[in-house]
Amino acid sequence: MEKILRILVADDHPMFREGVRNVVENTEGMTVVGEAATGEEAVKLALELRPDVVLMDIRMPGLNGIEATARIRSVHDGIRVLMLTMFKDDDSVITGMKAGASGYILKDADKEDIVRAIRVVAAGEAIFGGDVANRLIAYATRPVSRLDQFPELTYREKEVLQLMVEGYANADISRKLELSTKTVSNYVSAVLNKLRAPDRASAIQIVKQSRRDIP
Repeated sequence: MEKILRILVADDHPMFREGVRNVVENTEGMTVVGEAATGEEAVKLALELRPDVVLMDIRMPGLNGIEATARIRSVHDGIRVLMLTMFKDDDSVITGMKAGASGYILKDADKEDIVRAIRVVAAGEAIFGGDVANRLIAYATRPVSRLDQFPELTYREKEVLQLMVEGYANADISRKLELSTKTVSNYVSAVLNKLRAPDRASAIQIVKQSRRDIP
């Protein structure tokens, strides 16, 4: 007997959730087990319901989809996450992949594409649109940067540190990465601890002196 795929839909727009629910519920072998309107709800429901796939909006109030994905995958890596976005060139997509998502799909995709993407991700494979695939290749082949000299930092910590080097304050980093100011503050503290830097200025100086021949 074919396994019924259990889907959790996480998006802050009720109309979009309803549309996705209709697509899933009218597809043989799939069912929606829950809906979440925020990242916090997505994490809570995912860990309670253990769905096969979470359809995760990238941009949600409070905890965004990327952070929610990272939390879910850190606790239960058997739950697959398919990111939802309105933007083909959204920089957050690559960050989402680093957080543990298995792919992405545009919100205006045809229902057949949504169903196919869910099945691919549920089967343990990855699925990317052409634009994101090209950007992932570009990312993998990018020139070495100063921050690659600090392998002890996570990808997100490197993002925060890079913005620190560029002169962004915590509030600016919060808006740019769509994180809460408290989360950014925690990342900054982690960066300082790992670099053994007493303050923000010292961390920036460490980066600038790491390899002057690397951009």
